[in-house]
Amino acid sequence: MGRLDFDPKGGMLMNVESSTRVEKIEKCPECTSEHISKDYGRGELICEKCGLVIDDYYIDEGPEWRAFDSDQSENRARTGSPMNFMIHDKGLSTQISWTNQDAYGRTIPHKNRGQIYRVRKWHRRIRISNATERNLSSALRELDVLSSKLGLPRSIRESAAMIYRQAVEKNLIRGRSIEIVIAASLYAACRKCNVPRTLTEIAQAADTDEKQIGRAYRFLSRELTLKLMPTKPEEYIRRFCSKLELDRNVIARGEDIIDQANNLGLTSGKGPTGVAAAAIYISSIMEGKPRTQRAIAEVAGVTEVTIRNRYKEMAEEMGIDIAIK
Repeated sequence: MGRLDFDPKGGMLMNVESSTRVEKIEKCPECTSEHISKDYGRGELICEKCGLVIDDYYIDEGPEWRAFDSDQSENRARTGSPMNFMIHDKGLSTQISWTNQDAYGRTIPHKNRGQIYRVRKWHRRIRISNATERNLSSALRELDVLSSKLGLPRSIRESAAMIYRQAVEKNLIRGRSIEIVIAASLYAACRKCNVPRTLTEIAQAADTDEKQIGRAYRFLSRELTLKLMPTKPEEYIRRFCSKLELDRNVIARGEDIIDQANNLGLTSGKGPTGVAAAAIYISSIMEGKPRTQRAIAEVAGVTEVTIRNRYKEMAEEMGIDIAIK
């Protein structure tokens, strides 16, 4: 039992020892294992490897109620949805439903629907109160459309939205096209989350100039101090092979070739897409499922000359015979 002290703010006794156990435990103090499970029934924090009870006063921070379907979960919850960075106001404002039903689920009479329509219209207008919110509203819609074209997950979209919001806060958007900055933010988010997309792919989806997107990306990276590591050739292998309809054997052989090239220093100063395309060209021939240089070049967004130069360097240095079987 911990020592009891008087809390001057709340005017009540508090357990000092228990209140100090708030630090996050990530490793077992006995065996340094990171496999730690939480038993909320017993209120214990247990190491799965050695069985040590790390804490016997662990508090369940979840809700005190249970729900067995989505309707019960929605009715019993006392909080709203989490913040959504894909909406200009982060989803914290209220919305008036278009279902023409009141709070009790009853249908709104026809004589009152005109009034409700005007309320909805003005409510939609006042949600955007200034030029900054108007810019965010337009840009985030454009970001959602561009992300859908590229088939990017929600995590990438929210990361790109955060980068664009930071640019707006620092007034970096003035004098630049929204489409260009959105494309640059999306490219930076892909780099940040290790889901690589080439500038050519993003430029084609956004229907804008590739050089302008690259220039805007470098500007955002410098002004927002985005610490992004260069993309690696092996990150492109699986996606390019999927578009070329090549199996896992070609993927594994291509990744091995890139590993050998990295060890020999052949990828230093070379474009990652060109190296990945050359590795796919070599591995497809070695696995008996050759693809032409033109087909690989169209998928990778590089020229056939680049593939030819890269694969000759790699084959010569690694002693690979790539005669077509």
